[in-house]
Amino acid sequence: MNIKGIGLTAASFALTLISASCTQDGNNSAEDKATENQNAVIETIMSRRSVRAYEERVIPRDTMELITECGINAPNGMNKQEWEIRVVDNPDFINGVTELFVKENPDAAKDPGFKNIFRNAPTVVFIGAPESTYSGVNCGLLGENMILAAWSMGIGSCCLGGPVRFMNSEPASEYLKKLEFSEGYSLIYAIGFGYPAESPEAKPRDKGKIMYID
Repeated sequence: MNIKGIGLTAASFALTLISASCTQDGNNSAEDKATENQNAVIETIMSRRSVRAYEERVIPRDTMELITECGINAPNGMNKQEWEIRVVDNPDFINGVTELFVKENPDAAKDPGFKNIFRNAPTVVFIGAPESTYSGVNCGLLGENMILAAWSMGIGSCCLGGPVRFMNSEPASEYLKKLEFSEGYSLIYAIGFGYPAESPEAKPRDKGKIMYID
């Protein structure tokens, strides 16, 4: 799939959702609308790829507001909404923590494609949660909603683990404080977002891990 195709998917997806939720069309049955919506969602899920090369432009704030709103509409245990989201698109923040990372890990900058610690994404979403039984599951669902919503609008993403380990370390403590998570909340993972500058091929998936129990 090419990047241009992502935009077509986004337009199709958006139009389908608008039609399904905002209009009363007597020519289409409820079943037809459900099928159209399902196909758009499945197409988005199956075409999604992790992206690690992005265009320079920053995602507009109103677009990120829609993406994060999709995130907080994810299912979560007892509707406790045990998550906090911090969106960073400020180059000073991203470049500042990257400089600290390179100071601690000088070999990182030797990669010719290296721009920042967050897989070169121009926008980073940090997700925090308190310690509880289901907060990890809840935050995982939240992140997947954001990733799929973004992809449907032509925006790529990549889940980030290594950068979060560094953010939680002493050298990056001043930047962690800037995220202003509530007391009792910890940074558990992050997602980089941006307009794709690559079209990664799909990685194989092991269907053998699926089993039906009679």
